[in-house]
Amino acid sequence: MSRPVPPGNQSVPSIPLRDANVGKDGEPSIGNLVKDATASVSTLFRAEVALAKAELVDAGKKAGAGTGLFAVAGVMALYTSLFFFFFLAVLLDVWLPAWLAWLIVFLILLTVTIIAGVVGYIIFRKVRGPQKTIESVKEVQTVLPRGIPGNDAPPAVDARAGYPPIPPAHDPRR
Repeated sequence: MSRPVPPGNQSVPSIPLRDANVGKDGEPSIGNLVKDATASVSTLFRAEVALAKAELVDAGKKAGAGTGLFAVAGVMALYTSLFFFFFLAVLLDVWLPAWLAWLIVFLILLTVTIIAGVVGYIIFRKVRGPQKTIESVKEVQTVLPRGIPGNDAPPAVDARAGYPPIPPAHDPRR
């Protein structure tokens, strides 16, 4: 059996009346700003990796399907062409000398091979890199602060507080 708690010792759930991320002067603290910036950069990086992965998986599937179909078509053409071209050489042998009949068949095979190679090359040229990811990463560089290599954006100054920007942890010129 539980004992009743005296009225002065009870804890009452409460709602904070001020933002926990704001300091005494009403401005966010440096620690909270760094925490928010780190979380934002981490989320942005994960989103960029996910976009690149999605684009590369899609391009890989297309390239794999094209390669598989190209291989199947090549094998089937090899087996069927053997009989067709043998038939064609024997048929041409009826009207032409044997050497000329086989030469004509050889030239036909050479032409088919060249055409198949050109078509395969055209199919592989259509496979592209992750264009959306590349464009997105270029846009991200305009948002990042100046301390990051490759970004020439001017440093941001908090006009309300009048604080200078935080210098980078590592000076690349040293």
